[in-house]
Amino acid sequence: MRTFVSSCCIIGLLLGCEPPPPPPTDDGAGQDHGAVLPTNRVPIPEAVQSNLGITFTDVERRAIRRVLRVPGRFELMPTARHDIAAMVAGRVDVLVAQFDEVAAGTPVAHIDAPRWRTQQKTLAQAFAEVANAKATIESMDPLQEAHARHEATLQASIDLWNERLVHLQAVREAGGGSSGDRNAARAALAEAQAELADVEERDAVLKADRIKAATALTAAERVLSLELDAAASMANLSVDRLTEAVDTSDGLQPRWRTLDAVTVLAPVSGVVGTLHATDGAWVDAHASLMQIVQPDQLRVVASALQSDAAVLRDGLPVDIVPPTTNISTGRRSLGATMEGRLQIGLHADPDDRTFTVYAELMDIEPWARPGVSVQLEVLTDPDAFGELAVPLAAVQHDGLQRVLFRRDPKDPAVVIRVDADLGRDDGRWVEVLSGLQDGDQVVLDGGYQLVLATSQSGATQKGGHFHSDGTWHEGEH
Repeated sequence: MRTFVSSCCIIGLLLGCEPPPPPPTDDGAGQDHGAVLPTNRVPIPEAVQSNLGITFTDVERRAIRRVLRVPGRFELMPTARHDIAAMVAGRVDVLVAQFDEVAAGTPVAHIDAPRWRTQQKTLAQAFAEVANAKATIESMDPLQEAHARHEATLQASIDLWNERLVHLQAVREAGGGSSGDRNAARAALAEAQAELADVEERDAVLKADRIKAATALTAAERVLSLELDAAASMANLSVDRLTEAVDTSDGLQPRWRTLDAVTVLAPVSGVVGTLHATDGAWVDAHASLMQIVQPDQLRVVASALQSDAAVLRDGLPVDIVPPTTNISTGRRSLGATMEGRLQIGLHADPDDRTFTVYAELMDIEPWARPGVSVQLEVLTDPDAFGELAVPLAAVQHDGLQRVLFRRDPKDPAVVIRVDADLGRDDGRWVEVLSGLQDGDQVVLDGGYQLVLATSQSGATQKGGHFHSDGTWHEGEH
């Protein structure tokens, strides 16, 4: 009853807004001057548009005859999920909650791990081994320098004793000198040569020890590098950050010495999807802690008929049509579609006679979620010129007649009832064969009330029809 009263009030309001009929004229044809000519023009002032919720949409060019519709759904891309695992066993402290947004590098958990304490001890020993090897090499330098000076001194002494023997030999040949002096010189020369040989032997041993020390230093540095890599992987830090100096109460210390627990960082920016561990729980090494999801990494997966394989190819433009937004009217949000590009999948189903296709999204609307059902509108011939079309929601039914309400381009507060001459539709848009042109606007919402108003005002009478210019003609075409 309320609906009936409301409709009567709305119709009365519309009829009350109509301009007075034109004064009768005497054309000599004996017509009834008191009759009012019917009209398909309906005045809709701003107040009426607001009260009835009247909205308008543009007439567009749509490739309705070349659009293939394929049912599908949103799904996360394979790279959108990132599992975070515990690198070491220990007691976990979770720092985030499900559905929290996190940035890359944000701490998401701490693990108090005995293995990390052992790793710190191993690192300390590795640094000590490197330091000892360097100290050994550094201590050999002055020893080798002393051996070099001793060797030079002995060589000089040998040279002197050789000169002494040559001089004594010359004195002997001249008939002078004594054999005792010559024997003493020979003995001193032999002693110096023996000592030089001993020094050369010790120098060879010292060089060998230096080579061993250098080898030990290289091995210690390699072990340290491996231990640092293991610690960096365990602590989820780079080696440079792990070894940088940190100011503590004991002075500057490398960061690895100051870490009491292993900090788990988010590898990417995203949303915490699922948690697999709770505060205080003991987790094993490599156990899953949580999953970070990147909700913007979406695509559409759909099943196309194998009979359409000939007209589908990679790169075709695609419109992703949203689900129904108004259950009572079945209308869809025309402004929330998304654009994409078609990608043919690798799999087909011989039983259902379908094959998998994907749509790579160019942009993402807020309503897009994994699992939401959508329709893919694939434009099979992108270069073709589209047909003139209006949304199916703009088409109203008056009995068996389908009508449209075109906005008067000269007076935005007036709409003109037009008998809809329609062609094909794709489930959302319908082709208009005549009565509209590019640049026109039609009523989208509120058209049903206009149908009631025009029907009761005599706009559609048996035996006549209206043209889009508002003129009335009796009879049929």
